Amino acid sequence: MRIFAGMSSTAVTRRSGWLKPALWIPWQDRTGRFSPLHGITFLLLLVPGIIIATRWGLGEYQPRPVNEVIHRTGLWAIRILFVSLAITPLRQMLAMPKLLVVRRMIGVTAFAYVLVHLLLYTLDESFNLFKVTTEILVRYYLLIGFCALIFLGVLAATSTAKSIRRLGPPHWQTVHRLTYLAAVLAVAHHYMQSKVNVSEPVVMTGLLIWLLGYRLLARRTRGQPVGLLPLALLGVVSAVLAGLGEAAYYELFTGVPGSRVLEVYIVPPWEHLRPAWVVLAITLGGTLAAFAHRRLAARR
Repeated sequence: MRIFAGMSSTAVTRRSGWLKPALWIPWQDRTGRFSPLHGITFLLLLVPGIIIATRWGLGEYQPRPVNEVIHRTGLWAIRILFVSLAITPLRQMLAMPKLLVVRRMIGVTAFAYVLVHLLLYTLDESFNLFKVTTEILVRYYLLIGFCALIFLGVLAATSTAKSIRRLGPPHWQTVHRLTYLAAVLAVAHHYMQSKVNVSEPVVMTGLLIWLLGYRLLARRTRGQPVGLLPLALLGVVSAVLAGLGEAAYYELFTGVPGSRVLEVYIVPPWEHLRPAWVVLAITLGGTLAAFAHRRLAARR
């Protein structure tokens, strides 16, 4: 739930009896020391932006380079948002509590990418703010995307320890449930942008179902690890619902019979990889990783 929490935006150092705030540096921990986990995470989060900027500079995004970069930054914003949502399950399944310290960095980076996404759209419209505002209000997919940006902005602004103290943990937790709504809106925006080929939004739908389902299971276990059988069943259910959702989308919005989409799933996945197979592979892969970790822990 609390994907944007983790560390304060300032580190405090004591000099000559005075408390002096120092700017937060992403590769340092709370004590101001270099953290390999922070440093590696920070570099990995920069990689998509560096690749996009490099390919843009080399002229690979023709004939509409700005439009292509808009799509790619938006896509990576959603991907990074999903990574932030996955921190809690990974931490619990693999017993890696240290992952919590980079959760805020990942969540704030998702907001940064979607903010760049909006700025590039404004650039594509020649910084005509009146037109940009009108387009957002008139076009549903833009309005949905903009609402997701607002929610992510609220989450980023309230992600510090100081915000937790001001709001109080119960109210702060309520505010940060906007994460799930932002993820739903981001996926809906992605569907509308993709139009014909919705493979990746379908994968994201299945993964979002799994992420939300995992949190429901974790509540029932009350701090104990979620069982491997429920995890495996959740992966299967998420994949099935993703496949049914894909069929329903094509039936409703493209005129392609949903039955034809489902028929493709009869073909073995190594011959024709469909989105629901990807969801199943990712979720069952996570279950296998949890199984391997528990076996190793038992042997130790």
